[in-house]
Amino acid sequence: MTPVQTRTAQALVLPVGKDLYALPLEWVRKVVAAPTVTRLVTAPSIVLGLFNLRGEIVALLDTAALLGTGTTGTTAFAVVVNGPQGPVGLATTGLPERCLLDRPAGESELPGTDGLFEVDQRVAVRLNLIALLTSERVGGLEFRPDLTYLAAG
Repeated sequence: MTPVQTRTAQALVLPVGKDLYALPLEWVRKVVAAPTVTRLVTAPSIVLGLFNLRGEIVALLDTAALLGTGTTGTTAFAVVVNGPQGPVGLATTGLPERCLLDRPAGESELPGTDGLFEVDQRVAVRLNLIALLTSERVGGLEFRPDLTYLAAG
């Protein structure tokens, strides 16, 4: 469990089903509405597929599965971030919104997160991308620009 950091930060709130996740704004590269996803039959279930972002191939991850809370379901938006293996998209079920994380609400028990924050009378779990997008959590994936999926190892 990581202690809650109380520093005020701009964030993007990602709705995933009934849950809210907050991502520090400096990690966000782009928000893509209804990405056209090419499924990869050999990829683990955490990988929903790949999509093209202005000529760059981006892996779309099931945000709920990545956090161990179920599955995202229908992807309404993808929030593109720069992960350790390159750009990745986090699937959301609703429109991500900007907010200010200035009211800590406690600690989070979810791996890959580092605190709970009050956001518009709801609670959002702040994501820690360094902890969330490790090769162990993402299944040891490596993506190449030629769309070939490889299992690292």
